[in-house]
Amino acid sequence: MRIVFFGSPDFAVPSFEALVAAGHDVVCAVSQPAKPVGRSAEVADPPLARRARELAIPVFQPPTLKDDAAVARLAEANADIFVVVAYGKILAQRVLDLPRLGCVNVHGSVLPRWRGASPVQAALLSGDAETGVSIMRMEAGMDTGGVFADLRTPIGADENAGGLSARLAEGGATLLVATLPRIASGEAVAAPQDDALATVCPKIRREDGRADFTRPALELVRRLHAFTPWPGLFAYRGGRRVKLLAAREARGRMGATPGEVLAAGDEIVLACGEGALSVTALQAEGRKPLGAGAFSRGERVVAGESWA
Repeated sequence: MRIVFFGSPDFAVPSFEALVAAGHDVVCAVSQPAKPVGRSAEVADPPLARRARELAIPVFQPPTLKDDAAVARLAEANADIFVVVAYGKILAQRVLDLPRLGCVNVHGSVLPRWRGASPVQAALLSGDAETGVSIMRMEAGMDTGGVFADLRTPIGADENAGGLSARLAEGGATLLVATLPRIASGEAVAAPQDDALATVCPKIRREDGRADFTRPALELVRRLHAFTPWPGLFAYRGGRRVKLLAAREARGRMGATPGEVLAAGDEIVLACGEGALSVTALQAEGRKPLGAGAFSRGERVVAGESWA
């Protein structure tokens, strides 16, 4: 099939590579423009754009798909189908209408659960027992199109967003390659979603990683899993930001103030609105990651102090 592929982050790369390996004619990779990343703010391409260049596939990085020039460029590709995997921009109807077989999306949940920008994080935040990937026909609504195929997988007890995303990306790539020929032949039928069962998740913001110790400890553990590797779970100690890298739920103490350090040693135990958070690895701003014991000694953490 003649394909234009839309994608930007690491999640998109396995599907892109799988299409190329399967012998499809991927004529163009559409990705977000390069932008500053990291502490150095060095301008860099998204992972998908870099991989496409390595495979000598033309890359198109328009700042918007709303102008006539961008739409004309896509029309010139004369694609059978557009494949979209975590591109990061909404496709207007006139773009969706361009390819002969329409547009399909690889979405990181079992739709209609977790429509939106952060399905992997949403599943972890909610404590879902399982999640998966859907191959969906794209339409004007946000992840509302019919589903051609899906797969389900259990979520590991200690799995974080980085590891789960990587697993779902690989599973989605396999499912995509298996489903495209069935779409081309007309064998695959896009089953309508049940809107009554739909849940929606927003885009993750950096400030979402702030630990609110008035919340239950179990919720903070889930937030740690959901926000690893980005934006991470963090708190403030004396005005200095501390990233909490590994933690588990523990028993609290009656009458303790949320954010109060209950114990400081091989584990730093922080009181929560319900229970306590036992932190085993941390990273002070501008410092290297440390186990809780080394952090407690180096930073002179004592029971009774307060984190926020």
